[in-house]
Amino acid sequence: MGLDNYIETAMRSILKNPILEVLTEIKITKILKQSNFVKRGVGYAPFQIILHFMYMLIMNKRQSNFIKKSEGAFGKDVYYRFIKQSRYNWRKLLLLSSTALLQKIKPLHKKGEHRLLIIDDTVESKRGKQIEGCCKYIWSNKEHRSINALNIVSLNYADSHSTFQLDFSIKMNDSYRKSVSEFTASLHHRSNANKRREETLKGKNTLAIEMLERALDNGVEAEYLLVDSWYAKPNFIKQSNEYGIDVIARLPNNKLIWNFKGKYKTLNSLYHNLKNSRRKEYGKHGKIPYTYFDAIVEHAALGKVKLVFLHTGKDLLVFISTDITISGKEILSTYKKRWNIEQGYKDLRNLFGLGKEENRIYEALIAKITLSMFAYNIVSYINRIKHEPQTLGELFRDLECELETLAISMQLFLQILTKISEIQNVVKDNKDLLNIIAVLNAYTKKELGFMCES
Repeated sequence: MGLDNYIETAMRSILKNPILEVLTEIKITKILKQSNFVKRGVGYAPFQIILHFMYMLIMNKRQSNFIKKSEGAFGKDVYYRFIKQSRYNWRKLLLLSSTALLQKIKPLHKKGEHRLLIIDDTVESKRGKQIEGCCKYIWSNKEHRSINALNIVSLNYADSHSTFQLDFSIKMNDSYRKSVSEFTASLHHRSNANKRREETLKGKNTLAIEMLERALDNGVEAEYLLVDSWYAKPNFIKQSNEYGIDVIARLPNNKLIWNFKGKYKTLNSLYHNLKNSRRKEYGKHGKIPYTYFDAIVEHAALGKVKLVFLHTGKDLLVFISTDITISGKEILSTYKKRWNIEQGYKDLRNLFGLGKEENRIYEALIAKITLSMFAYNIVSYINRIKHEPQTLGELFRDLECELETLAISMQLFLQILTKISEIQNVVKDNKDLLNIIAVLNAYTKKELGFMCES
């Protein structure tokens, strides 16, 4: 074994990069090739550029600051050109990588734990008039008013311990700031980027079904699909069932959408007819007490379904399950896990740069949102495989500190060795010292991908 191999073996046991370890585990190079991230001609390898974007997000550094402070960083144009490429299949990168991570945690599932798919949408405020994909009048539940924003429909995976981002689409309504035909880049009609543009004009339910189909086709396994009242329409639930997944949803109390077979057709009439003949159960959500009961009813399109009628004293909430074998209590406890996607959006905004893309070009927005979700998934996986899982915020700060400490420590260590090598007598006594410095420097950059200034 040569000197290079001895040094690399010794360093591998000490200099560990948790991000690179996970990417190696899921065979990210193969995933990149499958997603058309192929280096063509001159330039840097896509893997290295994506790794740098990961560091920017996890270390909470703006692109300009990362370039300025990191010795191994590329020029700013490298990063800008990369995220504007129309041939890269960002959707496939996110879906294949998340599927690979789910396969890694599959042995950790315990019997009786439900694996869930959750569909929801979030609104990201955007002020710029030239931001492509942005609309003027999108209702924000957070601000309780219509704002200028991107409307992102997403598909998540959740179990009792982790959440992963699987897919997303941007939905434009009639109040768009710029039409698709006015977007900056001119694209080939068969390019991956053009396909992402065309889907902006589809309905939310259509986008959701397409995302569900892609996830299941790629081998994602789940027992239930959770959706809120917006997506809870008979046709959507029927289509989801046809893909072999049961749906649990909260129903809109709308007699134009939901009518059942029999004498009592609407949700209100069903509730008033059944409330005195059914045994009521009691529960509490925070400080709000409620009563509930369940019943099996028949729908023209869906057949037999189970409804859970929950009353808080002021409001009537109705939940549906196409799996009629589970209890009303289990339906409610499972639906509560839909909150995982809301917490996921919060972590994406606060920790992984969602909504701070600093780009107006549509392709660049898709790339940056994907990178935010990709980084989220990697950190979520690291958290899952640890023996003592933390909140993502705690783990995020730990990783940020760990990566910077490794980079700075190695930089200082190499500077010390370089100073030693300049002492003539030392070099005469140990002729391999300069070679050792070169090997250490090369391996550190290979393992970390960058070097930080102290």
